Amino acid sequence: MIEVQNPNGIQDLLNSTIASMSQVFPIPIDTKPPSLVQNAVIQGEIGVLIGIVGDVEGRLVIEGDMQTFGKLGQSMFGMPLEGEMLHSFVGEMANMIAGNTSAIVYQKGHKIDITPPTVMVGQMQLYGFEKGISIAVSLQEVGTIHMILLLQKTEAA
Repeated sequence: MIEVQNPNGIQDLLNSTIASMSQVFPIPIDTKPPSLVQNAVIQGEIGVLIGIVGDVEGRLVIEGDMQTFGKLGQSMFGMPLEGEMLHSFVGEMANMIAGNTSAIVYQKGHKIDITPPTVMVGQMQLYGFEKGISIAVSLQEVGTIHMILLLQKTEAA
């Protein structure tokens, strides 16, 4: 039997990630209700993956299209970002969100560490997780990105 470890920690991690996005992004965000992911196909044009270890284990993926991330970068830095600058921005943005999330989730009584970001360009399919939770995040006048938390498999005793 396979069970998801630490459901309270997972909820705290999701809420902390949304709170972190609200702090990092200089524009209002609106989140849609979470949906369950059984098969992770990263459908956006660009995404970033950050591993999470500790009280909650999994992978945080933030993905969307180039235009949305370009507009987000412009809103944060005041200039259009393209090519390698855009790729670098997406990795650094995810690093800021994950680092801030670590601090917020620590205040809720959970300890996690994060890995450096891995930027992914193009459609990908990810394996090695039991299930995931996806939340669409609408960025006012910018577009929509998706936050996906992929949960590690844990064997029940």
